[in-house]
Formats: sequence, structure tokens, C-alpha cells
Amino acid sequence: MGDYIRAVQYYETDKMGIVHHSNYIRWFEEARILYMKDCGYDYRELEDNGIMIPVLGVSAVYKTGVKYGDVVRIKVKIDRITPVKLSFSYEVSDNETGELRTAGTSDHCFVDSRFKPCSIKKKMPEFYEVFSQTAKYEPENMKDFDGKFRTAAVKGKDGEWKPI
Repeated sequence: MGDYIRAVQYYETDKMGIVHHSNYIRWFEEARILYMKDCGYDYRELEDNGIMIPVLGVSAVYKTGVKYGDVVRIKVKIDRITPVKLSFSYEVSDNETGELRTAGTSDHCFVDSRFKPCSIKKKMPEFYEVFSQTAKYEPENMKDFDGKFRTAAVKGKDGEWKPI
């Protein structure tokens, strides 16, 4: 998946001359939508299939300020996917130097057109498969709320969860 490269616009800065913190969240969304498109799934296609992916939570840690005229590169990774939830991580770096400027995460769930939770694995199994394969494998990110492995793992005939 390609990185999202973006030039900072003047209107995105605050009185201190740096990008206002709220804009990073918008950048995360822009990068996430491009990432999904690169994976073969346009957000509109999901909505046309009656699936929405609302944000449950978002966080950002600001390392150094980004200013008007800077060009940033945003890397997106899927940290975790379950049949009903999806988590991303983001790294915003200076496009020239590679210096990390901001790191963040966002958590989402899958809902139907009535805003009821739904299983993406049942409604669009090919989506679930593609995103499961791209999720980064880190054991601490793989446990669901009940402590069982859910992300990028399969349950074997012996009943044990094994990473894909």
C-alpha cells in the first residue's frame, strides 16, 4: 500500500504557525480512505453494500510541529481486525527527512445501515480476508476482549488459535 503524501495548507495552521492538532485526525482519515482504496475497497462501495465504519476512538501523539509549506508522508497500518472491529495506526513523517512528527491510532466498528453492529466477515468475507492478511502480527494486538486470538489467526482442528 502506498503512503499518503500531503502538503500542509496555510488554513491548517494556528496562531503559533504550526498545524492545529485537529487537522491530524482529518489527515488520518484521508490516509485511511486511500489505504482502503489501495486494498481494493472504496469506502463508497462499502456504504453501497450497507456497511459503515464509524470511529470509536482516535488518539495522536505529537512529536514535533509541522508548519505551512512542509510536506508530510503518512503511513497507515492495520493493527487489528475482528469480525466487528478494525484498528489502524498512523505515522506522520517529514517527507524529506523522514523525521517522525506524529503517531496515532483509530478504532472503528462495522455497522449496517440501521447503525446496528454487523459482522464484516459474514457480510463481505473477501474484505475480512484481505484486511486480515494485511494486519500486522503482534501478539499483544491479537487478543480480543475475552483474551482469545481473533485477528489474523485461525482456529485449528485442535481448538488452538494459530496466526495466519
